[in-house]
Amino acid sequence: MSLRTPLGRVLGLGTSSGVHHWWAQRLTALALAPLGAWFVVSLLTLPDLGYAAVRGWLAAPRNAVPMLLLVPVVAYHSWLGVAVVLEDYVHGRVTKTVALLVVQFLHLLVATAALLAVLKLALGSGA
Repeated sequence: MSLRTPLGRVLGLGTSSGVHHWWAQRLTALALAPLGAWFVVSLLTLPDLGYAAVRGWLAAPRNAVPMLLLVPVVAYHSWLGVAVVLEDYVHGRVTKTVALLVVQFLHLLVATAALLAVLKLALGSGA
């Protein structure tokens, strides 16, 4: 028989990070709703999706700024979702840790490359 309370037995078991993760996923989803709608509507209004049309579209600050917001929000939301899947379905401790680190690195790499591409096109230095 233990003299510890139920709260005392569960403190420090990591539930607080789960709540943060849950809230972060909901907030990024909320941010993605208007940004995603803007993105789809903006692409549908372009005459074509050729390089020149997209470059001209991104050259306008009213399009470049939301795109620069969309990229990291999509990357973070995606990383949160993939992390949940890995945490739920990968059971080996070392394998799970390595997988989480690789996925985090890949999301950071893709987001950085996308941001640089958007900046390059928006600032007119694209070739």
